[in-house]
Amino acid sequence: MSLFQSLGERLNHIFSKLTKHGKLTELEIKQAMREVRVALLEADVNFMVAKDFINKVSEKAVGEEILTSLTPGQQVIKIVRDELISLMGETNAKLEISPTPPTVIMMCGLQGAGKTTMSGKLGFMLKKQGKKPLLVACDVYRPAAIEQLRIGAKNAGVDFFEKGTINPVKIAESAIEHAKRMGNDVVIIDTAGRLQINQELMEELENIKKSVNPTEILLTIDAMTGQESVNVAKEFNDRLEITGVIVTKLDGDTRGGVALSVKAVTGKSIKFCGVGEKIGDIEPFYPDRMASRILGMGDVLTLIDKAQEAFDEKEMKKIEENIRKNSFTFEDFLVQFEQLGKMGNLSDIVSMLPGAGSKLKVTDVDETKIKKYKAIIQSMTKKERLNPELIKASNRKRIADGSATTIQDVNSLMKQFEQTKQMMKNMNNGKLQKMFGKKFKF
Repeated sequence: MSLFQSLGERLNHIFSKLTKHGKLTELEIKQAMREVRVALLEADVNFMVAKDFINKVSEKAVGEEILTSLTPGQQVIKIVRDELISLMGETNAKLEISPTPPTVIMMCGLQGAGKTTMSGKLGFMLKKQGKKPLLVACDVYRPAAIEQLRIGAKNAGVDFFEKGTINPVKIAESAIEHAKRMGNDVVIIDTAGRLQINQELMEELENIKKSVNPTEILLTIDAMTGQESVNVAKEFNDRLEITGVIVTKLDGDTRGGVALSVKAVTGKSIKFCGVGEKIGDIEPFYPDRMASRILGMGDVLTLIDKAQEAFDEKEMKKIEENIRKNSFTFEDFLVQFEQLGKMGNLSDIVSMLPGAGSKLKVTDVDETKIKKYKAIIQSMTKKERLNPELIKASNRKRIADGSATTIQDVNSLMKQFEQTKQMMKNMNNGKLQKMFGKKFKF
């Protein structure tokens, strides 16, 4: 189960009852709002945040305009979506960049929240944006913390700085000087976490802040810990005045209440979220997109972002040309499978399609079948891949044996290939352009 799936299903069930009515009474709206409140609390949304949210929605939903509307149920859903967006921060909160390099980002959080891992991911993301990040090891207490950050820097392909286990304030100061000499325009300082907040931890963080004057102080919190994370965020904000939040494990089996609560409790927006184990599994947080996903409206914009990042333009142009010539091949099909894999977990991709979240379960998206299909294509000869019509019944047993699959699997792939070929042949130019942007014109 992915983030907010349970909440989304509950809300969709509640709203489906509202949309069945031609008109709504004030009593029906209030009953629905009581159910929404329970759903939010079960999703681990802060009690006061849930109460305030329901009050705001109820006030707008029982207005004369809604009660007399031809589609009152739809109007209530729109109000809920607008309030969810407001609750999470209206717009994407971008990373502040210092006018005078380097931009200093101070990472903080409790031990186990994923702070060191996110430091590497943030470095990787910024490098892709043309920056030259430097990761700095200021966690001198936790065993292997320095080595973990070194590996993170290596995986991200960014620079790394450490000075052993000396005073973390001195390390941070030395790192800034090193960055200026070496041309690093972003410095990411990985500070020490603790099992719980204590005076010693906070004083050390305050001293580092005073010493290096960071552009950003980003608090990493674990979505799996629920309301405890919100309490942690409030304490860190009270002492350090954080500038933003990174939420990790948003891809896990979590109720997600922290994402809905943290902005209201601290006044600071979520800037990024961790969505997987890989170094590139970090995304900017968009309140409007998240609200749409919660309500089962999909998240096509994030899907497009992922597609444009994953799909190679040259390969797409080659496939486009083949489609025009009616010569779409298994080589093209294999490229599509490879590039689809770069977009991430298929279940997550499907959840971004409007309406799919409530209609398709994780088990409906069979990733093992795609692996099997790739093995079958790779078992074909080069000639067969380029000329699918050469694959007769007599070839299929050899292909199945070579890919450790069955003839039925090969037949299934052949059928899927023909359907995809026909679909792409018939695909409207406008639709693909809307999905993938101007650079993919079919």
